Amino acid sequence: VLLLGNLRAGLVVASVIPLCLLFAFSMMNLFGVSANLMSLGAIDFGLIVDGAVIIVEAIIHHLHSRVIANNVNKLTLSQEEMNDEVYHAAVTIRQSAAFGEIIILIVYFPILALTGIEGKMFSPMAQTVGFAIIGALILSLTYVPMMASLALSKNISTELNISDRIINFLYRFYEPAIHWVLQKRNLVLGLALSLFGLSLLVFTRLGGEFIPELNEGDFAVEMILHSNASLSQSVKMNNEAQKIMLQEFPDEVNQVVSRIGSSEIPTDPMGINACDLIIDLKEPNEWKKAKNMEELAAKMDEALAVLPGVSFEFTQPIQMRFNELIAGVKSDIAIKIFGEDLEVLYQKAQEASKHIAKLEGVGDLKVQQIEGVPQMVVAYNRDKIARYGLNVKELNTLLKTAFAGEQAGVVYEGEKRFDMVVRLDSLHRQDIQQIRDLFIPLPNGGQIQFAELATIEYRDAPSEIARDNARRRITIGINVRNRDVESLVLEIQQVLGEKVTLPAGYTYEYGGAFENLQAAKSRLSIAVPVALLLIFALLFFTFNSLKEALLIFVAIPLSAIGGIFALWIRGMPFSVSAGIGFIALFGVAVLNGIVLIAYFNILKKEGIHNIHERIIEGTKARFRPVIMTASVASLGFLPMALSTSPGAEVQRPLATVVIGGLLSATLLTLLVLPVIYSFMMVEKKQKPNEGNDGVVSLTPVVTLLLIGLLSCIGLQTTAQNTPLSLGACIDKALQNNQLVAVGKLDIATNKQAIATSKDLPKTSIDLQFGRTQTYTNNDVTLNAMQNFAFPSVYKAQENALKAAALSSEKRLNWTKHQLVAEVKKSYNQLLVLTQLQMLLQEQDSIYRAAFRAASIRHKTGETNLLEKVSSEARLREIEHKIQGIKSDEQRVYQHLHFLMNTDEVFLIDTKIGVKKTLMLTETNLTQHPMLAILQQQVEHNRLLTQLEKERLKPDIRVGFANQSIEQHYNQVYLQAGLSIPIFAKAQKAKIAVAGMNQQVAEATLRYEQQQLESQLKQL
Repeated sequence: VLLLGNLRAGLVVASVIPLCLLFAFSMMNLFGVSANLMSLGAIDFGLIVDGAVIIVEAIIHHLHSRVIANNVNKLTLSQEEMNDEVYHAAVTIRQSAAFGEIIILIVYFPILALTGIEGKMFSPMAQTVGFAIIGALILSLTYVPMMASLALSKNISTELNISDRIINFLYRFYEPAIHWVLQKRNLVLGLALSLFGLSLLVFTRLGGEFIPELNEGDFAVEMILHSNASLSQSVKMNNEAQKIMLQEFPDEVNQVVSRIGSSEIPTDPMGINACDLIIDLKEPNEWKKAKNMEELAAKMDEALAVLPGVSFEFTQPIQMRFNELIAGVKSDIAIKIFGEDLEVLYQKAQEASKHIAKLEGVGDLKVQQIEGVPQMVVAYNRDKIARYGLNVKELNTLLKTAFAGEQAGVVYEGEKRFDMVVRLDSLHRQDIQQIRDLFIPLPNGGQIQFAELATIEYRDAPSEIARDNARRRITIGINVRNRDVESLVLEIQQVLGEKVTLPAGYTYEYGGAFENLQAAKSRLSIAVPVALLLIFALLFFTFNSLKEALLIFVAIPLSAIGGIFALWIRGMPFSVSAGIGFIALFGVAVLNGIVLIAYFNILKKEGIHNIHERIIEGTKARFRPVIMTASVASLGFLPMALSTSPGAEVQRPLATVVIGGLLSATLLTLLVLPVIYSFMMVEKKQKPNEGNDGVVSLTPVVTLLLIGLLSCIGLQTTAQNTPLSLGACIDKALQNNQLVAVGKLDIATNKQAIATSKDLPKTSIDLQFGRTQTYTNNDVTLNAMQNFAFPSVYKAQENALKAAALSSEKRLNWTKHQLVAEVKKSYNQLLVLTQLQMLLQEQDSIYRAAFRAASIRHKTGETNLLEKVSSEARLREIEHKIQGIKSDEQRVYQHLHFLMNTDEVFLIDTKIGVKKTLMLTETNLTQHPMLAILQQQVEHNRLLTQLEKERLKPDIRVGFANQSIEQHYNQVYLQAGLSIPIFAKAQKAKIAVAGMNQQVAEATLRYEQQQLESQLKQL
């Protein structure tokens, strides 16, 4: 009412709100969307009335222009004249208003792509807002013009009202500003780019969290005692903790309810050393010792610190269950260490927790207690047991009888029957020393104490062994206070990487809210670019101009500046809620740009060709609707931004982003957008040095803004939309396939082994000191000996190793041929499936038309129901075939991904011609890789047979002996090492086996050659 200056106009616009809500409620009922915090709380009345505001303001502006054009102070219209004026004004602005609301509607669609918890939370919001915007769009094009024509006064005057005074007051500040920025265009653009760059820097330092923590108004405190604590000790500590809470905080705590261990239905199984304290708090306005939940938790934790050996973890009831469902841990962040040895896991977890506890933002820290349960362990000395003629089974039976009992007979009491169990009395079953003092009867009639046969002691044993995906793990739980989750996890990763080194095979994983934040960010990195592309496409279709679409698109980075700084000023980290706010903001931000640029185009059509004059006139005329649309949208989100009611924590970041972004978008749209317009809309005939500060085009500047925006939201250009040719698929497969990599390593290994063919055995040196040569004096005896195989053996070994290397090369060549064949097969299968799908799609359209015709004929009574049912059955059959083709296509794509060893999403190039190829010819038959492998295998076996024959030749042994240094008696000798007959027989058997292997290889070669020739004849 204030900005329109008309009570009736304000009522017309405001009446759209309840009508849109009724439409939205009807659609929610139809689609089964429930009314909850997000679905109803996120409806912005400002968004709903934006289209109505634009149309009503245009009508009022047009009516006042009509009075001014007639040079009169007052004009009275009839109903018919009023209808014509309203129609003319509404038609002029209808495209801008309609497309503005459609953009706001479309931008919410990508939110529906979110999955998981964030999808459950924000999908109802997107659906409800979408329903309300659809209702507003319908009403703004039908109801609003009709009501404006009926309700607005027909007596129109040029007298200034409160609206004119407000707008004129604001315009007095804006008018000199717009003239100044048009004179200093380069400076203004430089400042805008600098501001955008600064906002990106601030964005990188905001931190991040999954979803803002909801204030539930109560505490859930997990109390953990030592793992071997008894139930009575746990109950005692629990009662002490309750007394402290009630006595120390009487003005804050209403009551305390606790639960120890597991309930009868163990939905949350815990040991008797664990207890959940649910602290029911009073209203915050009654508190005296704290102002907020964080301060109260810190003071309660300090008060509970007097209890020895007990750790406390503060959270909230719903949040605790929420975290437990996400990561299996009740804390905000779960750091999991995976490994095999439980002792190493516990040691590394304790070491890591010491470093983590020093970081800012770490509230409660808890290491999973996997050790500490004492057990009496009996470790038998088996040597002594065997020495005394006993066995372990007898000792176990005796131990079991003494402490657990063993049946010794049956006792009858009337018709009742009882087992008679023998065991030690209770006085002798209370201490480990009594096990040590047990006497064991020996086979010879004597006795010996149990302690002589075994080591009996207490040892700490695991209390639990936790696994994820069959891997042992230990968890460190962390609750975050006064800091965002993302920056804390990044700092933890840095600290653990520098100060805690894990053994080989041990790894870290970070779960909980951080894991969900990463998943939501990956989803938003797809949803936000999709939203931007949809906005750009709609802008292009609205104005049919790439320049104007880019020009209005600049409003998006300009609005992001305010959203980022608003989060920074309020100390809010980036979250999924803030990300949804940016999506909503981008849709609203372009609306003002549409209003401004559309009016510039209208002025151009009316004959105002001077760009400077067009900008001044256009901004003056559109100043009111730009201020109004931004104001009503911002004020619509204001209650959400300032709310402190339950659940407001999730809504506040969303509203903060939208309000801050709209403030910056409005200011920069009115100042920066006209400057960019003056650059981009220069007439082609204008020379570069005629005005405009010597600048002809600003497309690179706009492109830079867009690139900066896309980089800040994580949009990455991928090749997923570029079809891959067959050659490209084959190249990727040969480059990435692991079988090819294994073949290359096999070749390298065999080539390295060739150098070992002439390896000699170690030289033997023997030194003796003593009376070895004489009986009176000490002698020194030195022997040196070196063995050599017969010279031809080394050559045979080298030939065999070279043949093995060549065989590995042939195998790699065959692997590559097989891989190429598999890729070609999968690629051609995809081509066939694509063609089949195209044919089935054509059949589907034909049968669909036939079904429609049959339905009409049946409806008019020309045919019976059988024709309609038959055509429908054929249509469903085609649809099922299409689904089957799509499933086959997905399966083949998965196989092709496996062959290429890639995770990239790609499509094959279906626009290729069919080539006639011959798989096998007479010329390449002899060069077939399989024959090459087999021929090389035959040669390799022949060389192995030759090697075994060479090894039958005698070894040569060269030695040096200094029998006595005193006598200077030296000897050099040469010996030939012949095989003993039994070993010679074994050596000949090896030769026979090698020869048989050679025969098998030759037979296989002949068989494969026959097979290939047979295939050639068939071909």
